[in-house]
Amino acid sequence: MEDQHKTITQALCYHCGEDLPKVKYQIEDKDFCCAGCLGVFKILSENNLCNYYVYNNSPGKQFKADHRLEYLDEPKIVSQLLDYRHESSSIITFYIPAIHCSSCIWLLEHLYKINPAIFSSRIDFLKKQVTITFNHEEISLRQLVEILNQIGYEPSISLQDVVKEHSGAINKALVLKIAVAGFCMGNVMLFSFPEYFGLSSFEQQFQALFGWLNLAFSIPAAFYCGRDYFTSAFTSLKHKHINLDTPLALIIAVLFLRTAFEVIFSLGPGFADTLTGLVFLLLMGKWLKQRTYHHISFDRDYRSYFPIAVTTLQNGKEKPVSINEINIGDRLWIRNGELVPADSILMKGDAWMDMSFVTGEAEPVHKVLGEIIYAGGRQTSEAIELEVVKPVSQSYLTGLWNNEHYKDKIEKQNFNDGVAKYFSLGVFAIAFSATAYWLFQSDSHKAWSAFTAVIIVACPCVLALSTPFTLSAILAVFDKQGFYVKNTDAVEELAKSDTIIFDKTGTLTSSEHAEIQFSGTLNQEESIIIASLLRNSAHPLSRHILKFLNVDQFYSLSDYKEVLGKGLTAVVNGHNVYAGHLSLLPKGIRVDKETGVHIVIDRSYKGCFEIKQQWRTGLAQLALKLRKFSLQVLSGDTDRDFWMLQTIFPKATKITFRQSPHEKLARVHRLQKAGKKVMMLGDGLNDAGALKQSDFGIAITDNINNFTPGCDAILKGEALGLLPNFIQLSKDGLKIIKISFAIAIAYNCVGIYFAVQGTLYPLVAAVLMPISTITIISFTTLATRWFARKNKLI
Repeated sequence: MEDQHKTITQALCYHCGEDLPKVKYQIEDKDFCCAGCLGVFKILSENNLCNYYVYNNSPGKQFKADHRLEYLDEPKIVSQLLDYRHESSSIITFYIPAIHCSSCIWLLEHLYKINPAIFSSRIDFLKKQVTITFNHEEISLRQLVEILNQIGYEPSISLQDVVKEHSGAINKALVLKIAVAGFCMGNVMLFSFPEYFGLSSFEQQFQALFGWLNLAFSIPAAFYCGRDYFTSAFTSLKHKHINLDTPLALIIAVLFLRTAFEVIFSLGPGFADTLTGLVFLLLMGKWLKQRTYHHISFDRDYRSYFPIAVTTLQNGKEKPVSINEINIGDRLWIRNGELVPADSILMKGDAWMDMSFVTGEAEPVHKVLGEIIYAGGRQTSEAIELEVVKPVSQSYLTGLWNNEHYKDKIEKQNFNDGVAKYFSLGVFAIAFSATAYWLFQSDSHKAWSAFTAVIIVACPCVLALSTPFTLSAILAVFDKQGFYVKNTDAVEELAKSDTIIFDKTGTLTSSEHAEIQFSGTLNQEESIIIASLLRNSAHPLSRHILKFLNVDQFYSLSDYKEVLGKGLTAVVNGHNVYAGHLSLLPKGIRVDKETGVHIVIDRSYKGCFEIKQQWRTGLAQLALKLRKFSLQVLSGDTDRDFWMLQTIFPKATKITFRQSPHEKLARVHRLQKAGKKVMMLGDGLNDAGALKQSDFGIAITDNINNFTPGCDAILKGEALGLLPNFIQLSKDGLKIIKISFAIAIAYNCVGIYFAVQGTLYPLVAAVLMPISTITIISFTTLATRWFARKNKLI
């Protein structure tokens, strides 16, 4: 048997697993089918990357050297393919169909060892994508693609959105395995009919023949169709962890070994029908899950548009439009702190772009007129005018939102992960206990039957499906109501929140309407100067005053500076202009009032804008519905609205004014150290740090481009009154998951009761398994819709 194994091993290529030709290539006692595979092995060996072969046997793909990549030397083509380019750094995302296992992930994430000009690479296994950051001065895009080709991972290069193009593609390998499993199952069932009807005893010679044929069909079903389960289980055990595929791999192994044992020693027909049927049903379940996940991913990436309104310039006038309405050639007006939603050319203004959203580097990057500015950059200086050169990619913004640079919160274990280990261990304990009992009773037949039936009937498919299906359905309900939550894990954090912090300006107040009074005098020239300054800020107070001044002419400016929570300063048409809080004004300036937005032009105090903001409708009802939570209000303004907030919120609400962004962040820290689960609501302009630090951060938006990467959700201002409904539905979602677990446990208890007695035939258990899965999926779908109706969200 050992010699046979060696013969089989030597007959296959060490790298790709293909059959060896008569003239084979050899190095270090290893055989290769071609010079390409030999070359890949040498590259990996030279860079100490041979651990690639540890994760799977023959994980590589055959290398084909007949690539023509001259077109990747064309600058125009390269610029269209890149996601980002600045000085010596570039980022590109490839779709790589060859990604298929843990070895692929390991190797592609270690590309920097092959060439130091590759800074980093991130893998999205489900989408088969790799995002690579590299130094384009040391390695060209063509050379990068050649490296990927050499190690067997040829990218599918297209100027189209490859994620959208391939997201709905059917996994051909999985479909082939389903077809093979279905073919094996059909034939095994056919050969098992004499056993089913008790006719096998009449033709003993055919009984033995059918048994061997069934064993033959079991081999491809177990070791080809079920290979992924063994691979997954082996990898998890190697890392001292039990995943949900471990018991499934054990089921398949036990059924095959038992079938082989009974057929070889003529002890019985074995369980080939159960084995092939089980593998077929498992693969069908996996296919159904993949199709569902692809549908959910498509829906989230391409239909659920974030409520980001971008200011466009049409005939010299500003007009806010939704990002999905932006077209190539449109002119955009991007204010300080706003995000660039599409690749654009800088037409006017001094651009200092914070690209940390894309690259993780916090140092602002200076751009000159005519230079391209990539989507995801955030302007940190004066407002700029851009011309769109690429359409908005909603999936790209979604990817940025989930960027790993913004995942510095402590990773929390969700409900699914917390239960999985104990579920699997419990199943193993019952199965081995039942087996030991029947072996002690000298009934090996019942021992085998009990072990097999227990493992099958307690299949953890329900555990793997109930949580994502429930929470994804909740995300869809949220999207339709203008509440855009980042992912399913965030829904669980929303449900656990017990403390809610509100910012005031732009959150409790509307950024669209306000009553404004000016104590002072301004001539037309001074009004234009002030408007030219305020036009560059996205802050709600700046927008209110700009609307009040109502000028149709603007001056250029320089030395623009915006201090968060304080105000603005710049040189406008040769005049030094200040607008904002007292602390920002030059020393020696005398003012009549402490509150409001003070205006100083060339050290001459011009007056103060008193802004009486309009409170959002339904705030009192909102506060009443949230009385079970610990409520706080943190405002950077003065305490002039203290009495109003006291009438809106319960007496126990802690209301604090004159809070800087740093003080808001410190407050969140203190509450978390006290064991509180903090939800923070702000406009994302001067409280981004607190939003990012909170357990669940919500950025409120009102026709303004305040897309905040650190937040967990974006909420339309008009939907703020539905916040209690959203929180309750998230809590109901966890309740649905727990009920589905209770249903599954009840089902398992009944099934296990018969299985441990050895009276439940394993094939019956295999049929009951998908029925229970369908039952749970149906329950979670219907229950989610019922709770959504109950919470008045549909």
